[in-house]
Parts: sequence; C-alpha cells; structure tokens
Amino acid sequence: MSHLLVVDDAAVDRKLVGGLLENQTNYQVEYASNGLDAMEQIEAKLPLAVITDLQMPEMDGMQLVTQMRELYPTVPAILITGFGSEEIALQALLLGAADYVPKDALARELAHSVESVLQISDRDRPQQRLSHCLQYEELRYEIENDVRLVAPLVSKLQQSTIEMGIVDQHGSIRLGKAIAEAIRNAIYHGNLEISSSHLEHPDEAAAVRREEAPYNQRRVHIRANLAPDQARFLIRDEGKGFDLGQLPDVQEDPSRLTQSDKRGLVLIRTFVDEVIFNESGNEVTLVKISPAYS
Repeated sequence: MSHLLVVDDAAVDRKLVGGLLENQTNYQVEYASNGLDAMEQIEAKLPLAVITDLQMPEMDGMQLVTQMRELYPTVPAILITGFGSEEIALQALLLGAADYVPKDALARELAHSVESVLQISDRDRPQQRLSHCLQYEELRYEIENDVRLVAPLVSKLQQSTIEMGIVDQHGSIRLGKAIAEAIRNAIYHGNLEISSSHLEHPDEAAAVRREEAPYNQRRVHIRANLAPDQARFLIRDEGKGFDLGQLPDVQEDPSRLTQSDKRGLVLIRTFVDEVIFNESGNEVTLVKISPAYS
C-alpha cells in the first residue's frame, strides 16, 4: 500500500495532477476516471490517499467521499476545487473529506496537502483501546517553532482521543488535520509573524525568523483536556495576535475555500464542533464532542 489514487474524468487534468505528485513526492500514482472506477480500484488495492475532482459523471467527488467514509474510513480523500464549486466542496468536507486544494494552487499546495494528510493518518501505528477504563486525561506541551514537531505531537493527541472513544479512525484524521493547522498557524503566523505574502515558501521564511529576536524566544503552548464526552485542545502562541474581525465565515461565503491564506481556518472550523478564540487572537480552543454525547 504505497500509491496515491488520482480521480478525474479529464485525462489532461489526471496527468497534470499525477505529474505534480510524482515530481514532488516519492509516491507512485495510479488513476481512475470517475468515482465508480475509483471504488473498484480501492477495493482491489487500498491506496494511501485519494485525490479527486468534484465534478465527474457516473459518481462525482462528493458521492465518492461519502462511499469512502462508509466503506474505507481509514483512506483520506483530498478534493481538488475549481472556481464555482466552493459550496459543493464545503459539503464534501462536512461529509468526510480530509482536505482540499484549489485548482489554481495545485503546483504550490498539492504535495504539501498530501504529505500533511498522510502524516496524520498513519494507519499502521498501534492503537490501544482503553476507553472502558480511561476517564480523564490532560496533556501539556510547550514546543519551539519547528513544524517537524507537529506530526508526532498530533499523532499522540489522535491516539489519546481514539482511546477515550471521542473519535474513530476516520474522525481522528480530520481532527488531527484541524489540530495540525492550528499549531502551524501558531508557529508561522503567531510566533514568527510570517505574512500571507510568504505563504508560497513559509519554511524558508521560518528558517530565518527562528534565528532572530524576538521570534527565537517564543514558544507554542498546547493543552489537551480529554474526557469521554469531549476533547478540548488549547493552542496559544506568544505573538501579537490578530484581529478577530478578519476570521472567514465560509458558511456565508464559500468562495473563501479558494483563498490559500484562509484554508487552515476553514479546515479547523469544519472539522471540529466549536472554535473559541481569546480576545487578543493569540489563543484558540478546539472542541470535539463525542458522538455518544452529541
């Protein structure tokens, strides 16, 4: 199980997406022409992830996401969204997709999206089901501004929420994506104050800022409170914060889905049940409620 599956009814677009993935990642790429074809291939050989267009004949991207969530919940789906399909893309995210990438940002963001999703959907790590005896857990972390710490930290938090029975494996992928985006925002935008103009090469800008004062002294604080009914994840940076009036409302304006600098906040708000910011904008709390208590 070492390949990615690209699903698109247009042969040119399939090859474009597949070529980007083969050039920018180390994964083999296979192809399907629509959702039905994709489901047959998934049944025959489980892929690491599915990258799918939304609008296709016979079975479209939203129907594919729904089928995958029911039959193959451990395989994450990443949507490719075009202008005018934002509202459909939002519905697909609510139905179970793990991420989305606008078509006009494929070269810049697709490989990163795939790597990010795969880092938090490691289906081979052992999970100990301890929900029958674990009643409460609190975890506290303080990390430096190194995004390489995000994946192992999120993995630990995912494992704990599964053990507590708050999410299943599929839900943990989406929750992990939300937590990872919040921590990355705290590092890049909060502590290092990297603006949207540097989003194409954030790691280059981060490498410089991590060596400069006052950025090199700042840390990200993470606190997780887990109980059978809900999980609360508080992420606080030591930056200047931001104007809460700038927060996107994707429900009222789905076009925000195609704005790269708003993508992280859109995913966070879609994948958890409640998002709470403090007044200064340097602290966010993500709340995920267990289905048994919702």
